Amino acid sequence: MNIDIPGGKDPIGYVWGEMVPGIGIAASQFSLSVYEHSSIDLRAFEAARLRIAQINGCIFCQDWRTERDGVKVEIGFAEDVENWRTTEAFDDRTRLAAEYAERYALDHHGLDDEFWDRMTAYYTQAEIVELSMSIGAWLAFGRLNHVLGLDTTCVLPGH
Repeated sequence: MNIDIPGGKDPIGYVWGEMVPGIGIAASQFSLSVYEHSSIDLRAFEAARLRIAQINGCIFCQDWRTERDGVKVEIGFAEDVENWRTTEAFDDRTRLAAEYAERYALDHHGLDDEFWDRMTAYYTQAEIVELSMSIGAWLAFGRLNHVLGLDTTCVLPGH
């Protein structure tokens, strides 16, 4: 871990709640709202989320699987996300979510008209904004956890 945690303190609770309460609590509420209020279908949601987790290198985020109404993505889904360009397991919407996540994180200046034409063919404007905010949260907070060395101790509240 790259920061000091007082003895007996939960690292995640301490960093996200006590160290900088004016920022950390709001950040954690935003992070949780991405899961609680998403309207993006589970496979597209998880394709984008996992692609960011892979790029960030966040151990916890790579192991996590979002559950909705008792349903999670299938075993092997993470490998399909890594191979989003060639996997036959994805429909166009899921593939596009993984592509958007990768390009958002690594080449946001390269999001050209051709990409946006494809994106708007499969996603509403509200879904694009929601997916963009979700990707931004995963990119920032997963990277924060990994950089600070918290990703091996991370447990989301309520899980």
